[in-house]
Amino acid sequence: MLKLYNTLTRKKEIFKPLKNKKVGMYTCGPTVYWFAHLGNLRTYIFEDILKRVLEYNGYKVKHIMNITDVGHLTSDADSGEDKLEKGARKEKKTVWEIARFYTRQFQEDLKKLNIIPPTVWIKATDTIKEQIELIKKLEEKGFTYRTEDGIYFDTSKLKNYGRLWGKNRQEIEKGIIFGARVKKIKGKKNPTDFALWKFSPKDKKRQMEWDSPWGKGFPGWHTECVVMSIKELGIPFDIHCGGIDHIPIHHTNEIAQTEAVYGKVMAKFWLHGEFLILKEGKMSKSKGNIMILEDLIKKGFSPLAYRYLCLTAHYRSPLLFSLESVKSAQNALEKIYNKIQELIIEKKRNRQKKENKKEEYKRKFLKYINDDLNTPKALALFWKMLEDKKLNNKEKISLALNFDKIFGLGLEKIKKEKIPQRIINLVKKREQYRLKKNWQKADEIRNKIIDLGYQVEDTSKGPKIKKIIKI
Repeated sequence: MLKLYNTLTRKKEIFKPLKNKKVGMYTCGPTVYWFAHLGNLRTYIFEDILKRVLEYNGYKVKHIMNITDVGHLTSDADSGEDKLEKGARKEKKTVWEIARFYTRQFQEDLKKLNIIPPTVWIKATDTIKEQIELIKKLEEKGFTYRTEDGIYFDTSKLKNYGRLWGKNRQEIEKGIIFGARVKKIKGKKNPTDFALWKFSPKDKKRQMEWDSPWGKGFPGWHTECVVMSIKELGIPFDIHCGGIDHIPIHHTNEIAQTEAVYGKVMAKFWLHGEFLILKEGKMSKSKGNIMILEDLIKKGFSPLAYRYLCLTAHYRSPLLFSLESVKSAQNALEKIYNKIQELIIEKKRNRQKKENKKEEYKRKFLKYINDDLNTPKALALFWKMLEDKKLNNKEKISLALNFDKIFGLGLEKIKKEKIPQRIINLVKKREQYRLKKNWQKADEIRNKIIDLGYQVEDTSKGPKIKKIIKI
């Protein structure tokens, strides 16, 4: 049985889809005004693991991810500028150019991290008409009011507003989010009220604005995700995901709108990934302490080393980030690659063992990943399996590839390498020096072989050559 921690109920629950073996899943995508940082990407890796686990359990997943290309202000609580407009002005480009460029960059990052793309990409700017219709329905039901800068949702009108808050309710109701007080906006009746439609500024021209029954403007961020998810998945759907920073405002306000219009909570399960943190706190653009994937690549790290690092911590636990931790992850991943290649090379020489522990490992692995995506335990089991002498090499390869359906570390790409003739000749020459007991010359050639990316191991049956995999 697959069990997932549901933020809505604050407990682990057995997952059962609304439709037999079919899962509708919505994950909050990027606001495409700049690169996604490593903290953002940790959330997308966790969501990828979730999707892989669902598919591993035999479910067909319809995965929707949005692109927020308008409406997300510099503050999640409706203050500041639109991030796209600000980014376009900074880079002296149109907002459309900014959105296209950073959407492509984000998709490239997902590819480098071996994250399976969503079934459907959907942009906020493609659903403006539907968003206006949703706001009209909220207005008809008496949940809106007008201020000088927009149309707002009156949270005092909704009995169960704040379903996701839990123990943080009192602080959030006072306008305190993650320990910081939210800036008050003129005309708001309650600190928790949020914008459904923002009016275009009178003193400057926006690049993205639309006509509406209330005046020219643009939609609020929270309204966009409601429309995009329901348009593709209906209501309710199975799973809604995001980072824990979405709990107090964004996801809370999505739920508020769907309850007000449809009388239903939009998703059955709500899953949230924890922060990637530095010694001085969480990684965020506002703090200016961010690192993007390209920064890691320039420092000589593989994107998959970062993916491996994320697997070492449970998605609901903070992950302490440092370059040292990425280096350790890269070393571990290289060790795995080289071990798999070694198993492939030696596969035919290894005799079948009488004791078959393969199924036992598969059962344990399924148990761990089905316990709220416990990748640290699953990873520990993987390492144990690689060293288990009761498994033959063929079984180890089979299990490694099976486990990697979840880990996504690209193990299926590891093939038996054909040794170049130049390396073979050097090994033969080294053997001649060894026979003459000229150890100095033999060591010089061994070092040359290593510099060329290969390793020679002396065995009772003669020298064994293998390629050293570096990532």
